[in-house]
Amino acid sequence: MTSRSTEDETLYTSLTNGLPSFLGNALLRSASLPSLPAIAMQVLEIARSPRAPLSDYARVIERDPGLTARLIAAANSVHYLRSAHPAQTSLEATQRLGLDATLATVLSFTLFPWPPTENAALQTWRRAIVAAVVASKLAHQLCPEQVGSAFTLALLQDIGILAILTTYPDEAEALYAESKVSHAQLVNAERRHFGSDHTLIGAWLAAKWGLPSSIVHAIDQSHDGFLTDDMATLCLRLSGSIADAWLSPEPSTTLAMLLRQLAVTETLPTNVIEALFHHLSEQIDLLTDILDLTVPAPVNSQTLLADAQQLLYQHSLTLTARLDAQQQQLDTLQLHNSALEERSRIDPLTQLANRAWLEQQLQERFALCNEQGRTMSVVFIDLDHFKVLNDQYGHQTGDLILERFGKILASLTRSGDLAGRYGGEEFLIILPDETAQTARQLAERIALYLNEQPMLKIDQEALYVTASMGIACLSNGNFSNERELIDAADQSMYFIKRSGRRGISVHGQD
Repeated sequence: MTSRSTEDETLYTSLTNGLPSFLGNALLRSASLPSLPAIAMQVLEIARSPRAPLSDYARVIERDPGLTARLIAAANSVHYLRSAHPAQTSLEATQRLGLDATLATVLSFTLFPWPPTENAALQTWRRAIVAAVVASKLAHQLCPEQVGSAFTLALLQDIGILAILTTYPDEAEALYAESKVSHAQLVNAERRHFGSDHTLIGAWLAAKWGLPSSIVHAIDQSHDGFLTDDMATLCLRLSGSIADAWLSPEPSTTLAMLLRQLAVTETLPTNVIEALFHHLSEQIDLLTDILDLTVPAPVNSQTLLADAQQLLYQHSLTLTARLDAQQQQLDTLQLHNSALEERSRIDPLTQLANRAWLEQQLQERFALCNEQGRTMSVVFIDLDHFKVLNDQYGHQTGDLILERFGKILASLTRSGDLAGRYGGEEFLIILPDETAQTARQLAERIALYLNEQPMLKIDQEALYVTASMGIACLSNGNFSNERELIDAADQSMYFIKRSGRRGISVHGQD
């Protein structure tokens, strides 16, 4: 481990504190915890530079004879031997292998005994290699200056699994044994079993090695969502998900699900995805073969993408039909709910607003008028001698009178006004922005209509009805709430009642 700066030490401490105490202690006590030799650290440092030549890598690697021999052997394998002259130096080997294969060989050889013997370690490194190739290809399109770092970050994103394997070998082997379990399900299983997942453990291990904080943070956030503006971060986060699809028992279905998610989030344009899968299988096969990590089932990247896109298209058709049906149900439900809501506000007999809706609207409009310095008037109406009419003609006739009067009020009020039945034979009209004078003009029109038009005809005889009306205006009184405004109009109405009925009284004026 290299010496850490104060900032890196703070990050390491923070990550240590984020681990459950039993897990942190177990990791620190583990004698076989993966370590990162100085050679590998220097290689990673070079990879962070976008323009580092292969000769820089070769100079570092040749300081380690064992690593150099490993690299030369890889370069002279059947897949890379393109001339009659085998590679003999570190520089010749790196030139023949290229950057990606060089980085993969160095990290695989330095992180743990090679080739991996445990099945879980083998699956982890397969995923890392596929993810690294994907990240590199994506970076070539999205952030060319960060191709080297994208490749190495993808290789390192699951190093936390290696730490778990060495610290809890028996439990981890059982945990990672099921190949059909998705990576997301593995993360959830880790959290249940160890109180943490491999991304946090991997970030902690990288901080322990003394890797730069940018690498530590990238590992910690490598499995987060795709909604990010940083293209290098997007390359890393996508690489693992695409690798999961590549290695899945049902790659077309898994990839189709990922493509659907990308389409919904509008993460990548179609041309980027198509370019990614062009010759992807050849690049993965070369790298996995040289590392003896042959994928269980060969995959043709072009066929895989075509099958996944076809599945996505079929799913979209099915989903569209389902959504259309659901939207129709939703529209019907909304119409039904709107009708129910409307009925809950309406008095069924008069078809005017009921008392509850009148009081709610008056409260809201009273507050708005006070807030905006506007005025408002209310007209309180009581039909005269209504009990006598009920007793003389019966309740059915009384109901007809109320129904007819409701239609009269609806015809005489504006669209912005609100007329309603307050209770029994009492009615209330809310008049926004109307003064007492203009409210009185409305009351006079109501009185004139009642005077000229009979309410009903009973046995060919016209039945006329009169009303007592009280008016209160917000501008004509120091009303602290809407209740006091209604009471003022009510008192004015009762003044008319006591004075012989059939008339109009304005609060504060009459």
